[in-house]
Amino acid sequence: MKNLIFAFVCILGFSTVNAQTEIMGVVTDDSGIPVAGANIIIKGTTAGTISDFDGNYSLSSDLTGSQTIRVTYIGYGAVEKPVTLNGGTVQVNIVMMESGEQLDEILLTATSTTRSQKESPLSITSLGAKQLAKANTSSQADILISVPGITAEGGGGEVASNVFVRGLPSGGQYQYTPLQIDGMPVLSTFGLNSSAHDVYFRNDIGIKNLEFVRGGSSILYGVGSVAGIINYNSITGGVDQKTTIRTEVATNSRYKADFVTSGPLGGEDSNTFYALSGFYRYDDGPIKTGLPTEGFQLRGNLKQVTKNGSITFSGQYIDDKVQFFLPYPLEGGSRDRPTGNDGNTIYTLQTAAAANISYLTPDGVYESPIEEGVATKGGFFLTQFKHNFSDNLKMDAKLRYSKYAHQFNLFLDGSGVSGANVVETQAEYLAARGLTGGDFTYLNGQPLAADALLFENRILDRSRPLSETMADIKLTRTAGDHTITGGTFISRSTAGDFNVITNYLGEYNNRPDLVELSGYSINGVTNRGTAYTNRNISSNKIALFLTDEIKLDRWNLDFGVRYERASGTIENEGSTSYLVDNTGISNLDNVTWGNGSWTRGHVSADDFAVALAGLYKVSDALSAYGNFSRGYFFPELRGTKFDGFGNPSSYDTEKIVQGELGVKYGKNNFSGTGALYAINLNDRRVVNFINAPGGGFIEAVDTQDTKTFGFEGTYNWRFVQDFSLNGSLTVQSHEITKSTSNPEFEGNKISRQPNFINAIGVDYDNATFDAGVNYNYTGKKYTNDSNSIELDAIGITNLNLGYTFKTGEDGGTVRLGAQVYNLLNSEGITEGSPRLNNTQTEEAFFVGRPILPTRVFLNATFNF
Repeated sequence: MKNLIFAFVCILGFSTVNAQTEIMGVVTDDSGIPVAGANIIIKGTTAGTISDFDGNYSLSSDLTGSQTIRVTYIGYGAVEKPVTLNGGTVQVNIVMMESGEQLDEILLTATSTTRSQKESPLSITSLGAKQLAKANTSSQADILISVPGITAEGGGGEVASNVFVRGLPSGGQYQYTPLQIDGMPVLSTFGLNSSAHDVYFRNDIGIKNLEFVRGGSSILYGVGSVAGIINYNSITGGVDQKTTIRTEVATNSRYKADFVTSGPLGGEDSNTFYALSGFYRYDDGPIKTGLPTEGFQLRGNLKQVTKNGSITFSGQYIDDKVQFFLPYPLEGGSRDRPTGNDGNTIYTLQTAAAANISYLTPDGVYESPIEEGVATKGGFFLTQFKHNFSDNLKMDAKLRYSKYAHQFNLFLDGSGVSGANVVETQAEYLAARGLTGGDFTYLNGQPLAADALLFENRILDRSRPLSETMADIKLTRTAGDHTITGGTFISRSTAGDFNVITNYLGEYNNRPDLVELSGYSINGVTNRGTAYTNRNISSNKIALFLTDEIKLDRWNLDFGVRYERASGTIENEGSTSYLVDNTGISNLDNVTWGNGSWTRGHVSADDFAVALAGLYKVSDALSAYGNFSRGYFFPELRGTKFDGFGNPSSYDTEKIVQGELGVKYGKNNFSGTGALYAINLNDRRVVNFINAPGGGFIEAVDTQDTKTFGFEGTYNWRFVQDFSLNGSLTVQSHEITKSTSNPEFEGNKISRQPNFINAIGVDYDNATFDAGVNYNYTGKKYTNDSNSIELDAIGITNLNLGYTFKTGEDGGTVRLGAQVYNLLNSEGITEGSPRLNNTQTEEAFFVGRPILPTRVFLNATFNF
């Protein structure tokens, strides 16, 4: 291995190591308050560092003579200072001034060098820790909804947010946009099972910032992404001890405690630093179901600074369960929240009454884990090795191992019984199932009112164990105007995909009680083991990439190529209907269960990507840029079909071509961006899980082509001292251009994609009192590709308030804060029923997922 590294180094060129100069200092604002997380680089090189919690920084360089130190941080104007490097120690202190200019912060994602937004030929959004703390009330959707070009649906609660980027079609989640932590993806392969990336990770206050890079150039590095990368960077330790503790309470019995602590290990001359963060949370909401959300997460990193780089060990452990909300029947026509049999508004049809469902199977008694909801237990361990062979040659290598025991148990959106209404009268219920009669009672024997409506639902229990090993290695050589990076990304993933569906009967009320039908159900259960599927899936990926970032006087040019090969092995277990009981009720005596026979298959595909990008600095304030990419996406392995001989269906990559032209402007108290984009997606493999006649699912597969044209813009204007106006705008046009299975869909709008998205916010912050109001608007969209159901536009207003005071002479502070999600209690539907898909209609009841109702949060944050 050492010989390979040496050979690689020799190819790129090895520079003689000169005597090093140690540059150190402190970064403060104009009031003398330390600025933590500021980016410090030697201009024109890749050498850089960040300031710690107390604003201190230090970095070493082999350069000599006159150089320039450049310091940037979100919300402050960039500062440049000349410095002479002579092999000794140089003290450079920096004072930063606040600015409305938001384009000078240094970015780390989707590039091999550190550079500002203004100098990057890509569309980028960056949010600091303070912004994240104000935005994150429940889910990733709360944060991402303000990003231009993004449609984010968060009605499901804390996890499994649906994220759509620039009109690229998907079932939601993170299909074309991986979620990353410290530059490594939470999952390297989409579609091993149907769990979203955010079920394996929760935000805590140990996050330093978020970088969201959009566009095809983001496919080049690491795991690669055709649409963009969501990357969270964690806080790392500095030379001084620093701790933040945050406590929070909210309506519907939410309690949460967050902390982050960091500093040196050892004496004042120590080169070893640590950071540790985490939370504990208990929550009966955001909608009360009687099934609580509870859990904790711990994350940490340990960094050893070496003479020529650093070694960082980091990890996560999570043990958390959270309830997930799916669409449920609303009033037809108005789509308002319905009124139940008891005359009260229905907010959820999920119920703790279903928590004790159990029944016989060929493997013994099966107990449904529906009470656990989305339960994740496990974590990862990451090692990152950075080494500077010289100022012009560096290596960055990461290795991560992840292992999770994970369940995604959820309530569905109806019985799935063919010919049955989603909400039924007692007579309709009997007729739809061919029953001549029976008594409807509660489980305690009390009779149901004759006019009481019924809602038969299904619970889907899903076990999703996952283990994954991945490595990302980059070697970067700076030669004159060129920064050349060569690297590889490798991953090996294995996952289980176990699914059991059970039907039960309930009343049509908020958090309903179960209902018994004599001669047809037992303890409310109407069908044991309605459906059963079980898969084991493994994936292997290897990618090679080579890029060149060219920095000229006014031009920044990026070129890159990537080759990747992916393969997967799929094992599908067969199922059989077994007689396991003798109640005399067919649906309960017979259970569909695994029969131990397996169909195995192997698929593979390879493809290449190329990306070109350029930025021209018209002036210090204005830049114009453009980029073009040809990329690919590997389809979901779980959707692979087998013929009667056990041969898998074809497995070909989806082709994506993207282009973008834009401008970036930033000066004094104003910054803004604007971009035109076009995206063509060919050979998209669409996998929809729709209701089967018996209550199970059919995996309907289609092949589609789509295209999208759009404009996105952002602005940030500090129009008066301490006041700022910010926002984003997206306007797009999109359509399905080919559908193999449904040619009649050609020319239709892409499902769940609006044509108009807007976010606007007003913020005030004078370091003592802060306040902000933000409004997010999502335009009309269709629920399905047939465009048969259109959803109205949605507007959500959020409020943030805070008061900060000092606790003493040691610089400690306390912030007392309040947040209100959905301040005006607006109503709206994020999606229709994915299981009804193109057959969904608008009748007496409409199946849809409402946005979450108003929720108030109170918190106190202690810094010391």
